[in-house]
Amino acid sequence: MVLNPRDSAKLISEQALHVKIIDYGIEKLGNILVEEIESGRLKPDNFSQTDVHPKAEDKNAADWIFVVDTLNFCFWHHKWNEGWVVEGYTGYFALCAAINRAIKDGIDILNPKFYSTITESQLKKIFRSDNKVEIPLFTERVKCLHEVGNVLLEKFDGSFENVIKKADNSAKTLLNLVVDNFPCFKDEAEFNGQQVSFYKRAQILIGDLWACFKNEGLGYFKDINEITAFADYRVPQTLLWFGVLEYEDDLLGFLEDSVALSNGDDEEIEIRGCTLHAVELLKDYVNKKIGDGKINSVLIDHFLWDFRRKHAKEIEVKGLPFHKTLSIYY
Repeated sequence: MVLNPRDSAKLISEQALHVKIIDYGIEKLGNILVEEIESGRLKPDNFSQTDVHPKAEDKNAADWIFVVDTLNFCFWHHKWNEGWVVEGYTGYFALCAAINRAIKDGIDILNPKFYSTITESQLKKIFRSDNKVEIPLFTERVKCLHEVGNVLLEKFDGSFENVIKKADNSAKTLLNLVVDNFPCFKDEAEFNGQQVSFYKRAQILIGDLWACFKNEGLGYFKDINEITAFADYRVPQTLLWFGVLEYEDDLLGFLEDSVALSNGDDEEIEIRGCTLHAVELLKDYVNKKIGDGKINSVLIDHFLWDFRRKHAKEIEVKGLPFHKTLSIYY
């Protein structure tokens, strides 16, 4: 049996040898989150505060989110190399900019009939960069688009909205529908003999729908609290900054030397699992302080991810590394 992300995270954090969650860090960051919520700075509306994201009223918003989150993985590069840049954006925002540019160019990139058979040359044109650097794992992105496009056409009448509607406003049901029908979203591993899951892209897909539609219409989920944070390589870096996570010396040394971890390594699983469990502890701490339901893991993840982007130079100066893994899952 595969444990769900929340139960996986708890188990991993209890058995981890290389990563620790620090109680004082939970309290310190928890108090900051209380202030962010009470001031109104941390809210679902933050999703729409960047020009590269769609608005709820955009008729193709759900399809846009699905295509982007199908491709939302592995943007990192070594500090001695140049990264992929599109219209001045880097990382995930570069992906958004590339998809938006394709739409403006009249490319039918949100239509599964098109992307289920997209060629490498067509996708290369869509992902062309400002600096000639190619997006990482390009071939894998072609395969992901083919896979999800064909599944939509074969099982859901060519529409991601049909997947959402089949979930009947349940985040948990939608999560299961996505990971059961689209193999490239099935982000699982084995840890100490137990099958565990993270489902980063499937969960962020639901979180993006919830935030874009402000918990209404296609983005209304009666059980959004079933969704955990999104186990990537940047959120743990912010948790390190706040002293919520602590890495043992050998792991820290590997990361400082930019040694890449393989997807499924114990160290990688521990970083991701402890990240998710730490966010669950933060959520519980904040809700005890200001009342149940004021914050969820999606919002905490937004805060942590945005913080890393806004404070990238300070985090780099402090020498806090992020773990590097070549993977389609995050």
